[in-house]
Amino acid sequence: MSADRPPVAPEVRATRLRELAWLFFRLGTTAFGGPAAHIAMMEDEVVRRRRWLTREEFLDYVGATNLIPGPNSTELAIHIGRARAGWAGLLVAGTCFILPASLIVAVIAWAYVRYGTLPQAAGLLYGIKPVVIAVVVQALWGLGRTAIKTRALVAVGAAAVLGAVLGLNELLILFAAGAIMALSRAARGGHDVRNVLGMASPALLREHDAARSLGAGAVALAAAAAASPVNLLLLFAVFAKVGALLFGSGYVLLAFLRADLVQRLHWLTEAQLLDAVAVGQVTPGPVFTTATFIGYVLGGSAGAGIATLGIFLPAFVFVALSGPLLPRLRSSAIAGAGLDGVNVASLALMAAVTGQLARAALVDVLTVTLALASAVLLLRYRVNSAWLVLAGAVVGLLVTWVSRSPA
Repeated sequence: MSADRPPVAPEVRATRLRELAWLFFRLGTTAFGGPAAHIAMMEDEVVRRRRWLTREEFLDYVGATNLIPGPNSTELAIHIGRARAGWAGLLVAGTCFILPASLIVAVIAWAYVRYGTLPQAAGLLYGIKPVVIAVVVQALWGLGRTAIKTRALVAVGAAAVLGAVLGLNELLILFAAGAIMALSRAARGGHDVRNVLGMASPALLREHDAARSLGAGAVALAAAAAASPVNLLLLFAVFAKVGALLFGSGYVLLAFLRADLVQRLHWLTEAQLLDAVAVGQVTPGPVFTTATFIGYVLGGSAGAGIATLGIFLPAFVFVALSGPLLPRLRSSAIAGAGLDGVNVASLALMAAVTGQLARAALVDVLTVTLALASAVLLLRYRVNSAWLVLAGAVVGLLVTWVSRSPA
């Protein structure tokens, strides 16, 4: 794993930090489509193009992000930054991925507060979604060939896809896949599972304590001012709690925010909350920038900054705690087998999400053509996925403009 690589010279580290800043700032500006698409675009950049990580290392980080709460694609960016340039890289990659997306959402929030409506994004997404499907499928193909090493992993992956289709909890699927592969390896090799648990337990306990402290502290702050006027400390607490405790999709985020901001604190209406979640879904970068929108609506620029910090701060903490654990897990035969199971299950969850997205995105001949053309350009000519996303946006806007023009 990358954490075991020797230290680099200061000038090399400075160059790597600049590369990280540029890459993740660009991805934060162009990475539409949600976590699965973000992960696919990161794989294209850091594995296929730049070769900063091997596919095996990248898969381990994908698996790790699925086992901790918070925004998966942001946590993956933070992991990549730490692997590439140490603790400074951790901060640079995560911040540069979050910042442009947050600024875009803040501008939309300003327009929303000023004019009371959201800008129309249907045309933009019409062209982007088919391209995103091709990007994710290309990544799944490459990562899947690396991850699926044995017939047992094929079976685990198929079971994970079935579980996802049936609506089983994502964490249950991930832990079951890891446990099955770890126990299978232990049974074959006669290893003592307790040794593996003892090796991993210190870092796991640190992560558990950090999550409990972040969550409990935020809950206590939020409870202290129930039904009070909006204040920045309480706003930070609400979003820190979400960042520290949330697993799952944007729908789970909606449930968390509705319970706190609509039902308990009465700061938002149902319509405002739905608008906020919609903005997080249709803008590039992390979906959790929903927090930026809500923060601006409730407290202006200061509120946007506080809410964004609150929801993303736990991700940096969890990655800092869990990152050093990965090389130790990979060095153990049993734990490594468990991590293989988690990695395959993570790809299975991505595949299930991609299937759902494809049904919504491929709605006519043009969208199917966009998806197929993008796949050819990615696989045959290795065109950068960011350019394809931008081209899809242009096509979507042109089609919308033509359809609305008078005959």
